[in-house]
Amino acid sequence: MPEAPEVEALTLFLRERLTGHAVHTVELAEFRALKTRGRPLDQLVDRTLTGVTRHGKHIDLDLDGIHLALGFGRAGWATWSDGDAASLPPEGAAMIATVTFDDGVLGITDAGDWLSVQLHVVDDPFDVPAVAKLGPDAADPGFSRETLARALGTRRKQLKALLQEQESLAGIGNAYSDEILYVARLSPLAHAASLTEDEVTQLHAALREVLDEAVAARGGVPIAEQKAAKVAAMRVHGRTGEPCPDGDGVIEDIPGTKGSGQYCPACQPPHA
Repeated sequence: MPEAPEVEALTLFLRERLTGHAVHTVELAEFRALKTRGRPLDQLVDRTLTGVTRHGKHIDLDLDGIHLALGFGRAGWATWSDGDAASLPPEGAAMIATVTFDDGVLGITDAGDWLSVQLHVVDDPFDVPAVAKLGPDAADPGFSRETLARALGTRRKQLKALLQEQESLAGIGNAYSDEILYVARLSPLAHAASLTEDEVTQLHAALREVLDEAVAARGGVPIAEQKAAKVAAMRVHGRTGEPCPDGDGVIEDIPGTKGSGQYCPACQPPHA
């Protein structure tokens, strides 16, 4: 799943590469991905890209006032080709749609067992329901401790689940929630309401450290290499059975995640 650091890197690439360039043709290979059935991708043809913005894990392409909103979901991503034909999708992925500009081709792919990519053609990015209900952007450098404290509130929700709740704070998914909680030395099973003031401060510092480092590290990495770069940088996520990088423990699967989340029980003991 692409999360805020990878989507930010893609946003910066598209902004630099495509601003001022016009759409020549579009092709929708998987019609189920287009959620605005009354507004086909053809509406983008002959329009010039004037801006690219990120909203959590979503990207918005502004084409002379008509917006193409890209939601990557669990297994979506993008390809880029400088030629007249789209790059082949990664192994195991399907090409969902292509947008051919005057100097290259943007491809949208999905590698999931079920389709999770969503495309919307809208007049305003906040016309997309998933974007309209996003909480504060966790990857924004201005995301403060006070903002995090408000998101945590007094809820009896496990920290890992809450960090991934896009309505509470946007941009964090499965991988970075594991990384943030590991750096914070907090159990992913602890409830938000149980945190002390010092632990909230601790969690905020870890969030800033992990996301700031990741955003900086992903910048400039080619689109096709973003996933590998993310995987290589993980401290605990996806590393079941490996030694803890900072202690004597062993990385284990988080109970109840069916192997999709990891932590170090020695460094992240049950919350008091």
